Amino acid sequence: MTNESLRISEIFYSLQGEARDSGLPTVFVRLTGCPLRCKYCDSEYAFFGGERMTLKEIMEKVQNYPVHRVCVTGGEPLAQPNCLLLLKALCDAGCQVSLETSGALSLAEVDVRVSRVMDLKTPASGEQQRNRYENILLLERKDQIKFVICDRGDYDWAKFTLDRYQLPERVGEVLFSPSYNQLSERQLAEWILEDGLPVRMQIQLHKLLWGDIAGV
Repeated sequence: MTNESLRISEIFYSLQGEARDSGLPTVFVRLTGCPLRCKYCDSEYAFFGGERMTLKEIMEKVQNYPVHRVCVTGGEPLAQPNCLLLLKALCDAGCQVSLETSGALSLAEVDVRVSRVMDLKTPASGEQQRNRYENILLLERKDQIKFVICDRGDYDWAKFTLDRYQLPERVGEVLFSPSYNQLSERQLAEWILEDGLPVRMQIQLHKLLWGDIAGV
């Protein structure tokens, strides 16, 4: 284990609230920093601060928990180059690893064993121009793509993008998530059913259980 380090906002144990592993006990490693400023961001506290930790310290803390499922998130975790070393170390230790990423930075060097959960930023996010569409070509069936939907315009854009890039054929899951307190879950469900889209609607389980707080 090297002495390389990363700035960490928090490491905690909870139920995965999103994506394919929703509901499963998971260790979360939240890295500090993000180059994006999405209008609906729910982790602004991770933009600054944090604690500098070595890879060894991070691994020791992760391995203190009773599960081997680990989600590396942010902020934008790939904004710290040593995130790549952390992902590899977790995989080498036998962990089942997922990476939550905005998709604004290259996925080319991410360890192939990692399941990548990549956002495509919708118009209402305010960061649509940051989408790195070449990342889509790197995704596989073990990976997932997520759209956070704020309004009908976002939904129509996501539906167009779904078809344009043939996303259901490329990745294992395409996730449509209503933006918290912006779009009702029922409304999004009705749109998906009306169009018969081949997507999985998700609701943030952790917010239903604990509300909009950190460390859950």
